[in-house]
Amino acid sequence: MDREALGKFLTRHRESLQPADVGVSVGPRRRAAGLRREEVAQLAGMSTDYYTRMEQGRSTRPSTQILGSLARALRLTPDERDYLFRVSGLDAPDRHSGGDYVAPALLRVMDRLSDTPALIISVLGETLVQNEPARALFGDAARYTGLERSDVYRWFIHPETERRRYPVSDHDRQSRALVASLRAALGAMGPGSRAGELVRELTGRSPEFVALWDQYEVHRRFADHKVLIHPELGEIEVDCQVLFTEDESQALLVLTAPPRSEAASKLELLAVLGNQQFATRR
Repeated sequence: MDREALGKFLTRHRESLQPADVGVSVGPRRRAAGLRREEVAQLAGMSTDYYTRMEQGRSTRPSTQILGSLARALRLTPDERDYLFRVSGLDAPDRHSGGDYVAPALLRVMDRLSDTPALIISVLGETLVQNEPARALFGDAARYTGLERSDVYRWFIHPETERRRYPVSDHDRQSRALVASLRAALGAMGPGSRAGELVRELTGRSPEFVALWDQYEVHRRFADHKVLIHPELGEIEVDCQVLFTEDESQALLVLTAPPRSEAASKLELLAVLGNQQFATRR
């Protein structure tokens, strides 16, 4: 681990970004050149103290999860992301393994979506990035680790909590869609991939999953009209639109509702209040 090189690299990229580049709103009297350390830390979901120590060359070796989050926060290119890992003393992730890297171009689109729920997910249903309305609607995905990060895994292993956000009448359709999407991912990634690991784990733990898996349905469907249930606001009827990356390994999901509808009013409330108020009531 080259702590000096890591610190200089982080500092240079932080100072080269402007708040508007990453969707951060600022006041009229801002004097800082580029992003502040606390802004990068917030974007990466880490403590300001630890990020500061990284820049100052005083940190312990960061985890792959921290480095992946920093690569997204600083809008690094694939080459820059690889350098970040190597200078931290870790092997650069396989670019074709369906990892956590998100293309800066997709993040720029995401940055402009502050008034409606939007999230970027992997081919395995892992939420990589979510805005505040999406966090208020679905909860903070950063709390999940390992296989728990996949919505397919949580849907079948923890149905009592994961399925609360969908009406009971929609559970069967959602189950089939998730399994069909996972089979598509397995075909693209192979049995030795994380998709294969998910299939093996679910096959051993969920008879419901096995029954659906044996139907050999294969498709990926995100553009949809659905009803979601928020613990405070109740049912919200939304349209789900999707924007894929070129290799279709990741997708930006955007949830909207018709103007002046009851659902639109509820989405506006999510955008205004964010996750703070609701989190204290759960």
